[in-house]
Amino acid sequence: MFVVGLTGGIGSGKSTVADLFAAHGVSLVDTDLIAHRITAPHGMAMPPIAAEFGPAFVAADGSLERARMRELVFSDEGARKRLEAITHPLIRAQTKREQREAQGPYVIVVVPLLVESGSWKHRVNRVLTVDCSVETQIARVMSRNGFSRDQVLAIIARQATREARLAAADDVIDNDNAPLGTLKAQVDKQHRAYLSLAGA
Repeated sequence: MFVVGLTGGIGSGKSTVADLFAAHGVSLVDTDLIAHRITAPHGMAMPPIAAEFGPAFVAADGSLERARMRELVFSDEGARKRLEAITHPLIRAQTKREQREAQGPYVIVVVPLLVESGSWKHRVNRVLTVDCSVETQIARVMSRNGFSRDQVLAIIARQATREARLAAADDVIDNDNAPLGTLKAQVDKQHRAYLSLAGA
């Protein structure tokens, strides 16, 4: 099946764009949602996370203690790598499973860290980047998540630069405060192009 990798920095509007594609009947596989599922109560990543990091990182309901883990991996590169060694293989396996089961004319895999991972570029037919300015990202995430400006900047600093994401892109959707109608028109145009490329 024809596979599009959809990426963009935090606050770029990936989810909005993905939903607009889904409205066309396109199958979505969201690696962030998979990551949340495997770290939810009784998620498959939780036993190895508990064994590796200890009970302090498991919430009362059996899910990941996200705030504490976020604080740890931002301050400790080794801890981040240990966490990724647990979660990334599980996310990859589930992503492949959902791609195989996809029913639409083509599939979009939403991968926030597509550029950073290095390997994703070779697993998709096209890379679609949702682009906006860093200031737009900061404003959206502060509003949405209640984070401070410094917290958002720290997250952005861990991600690929805007320039790197654009360099990796085959296609770009501009979402720098674009009205919904303009955003939808861009998605509609890209959808027609992907249908053609997919032979649908």
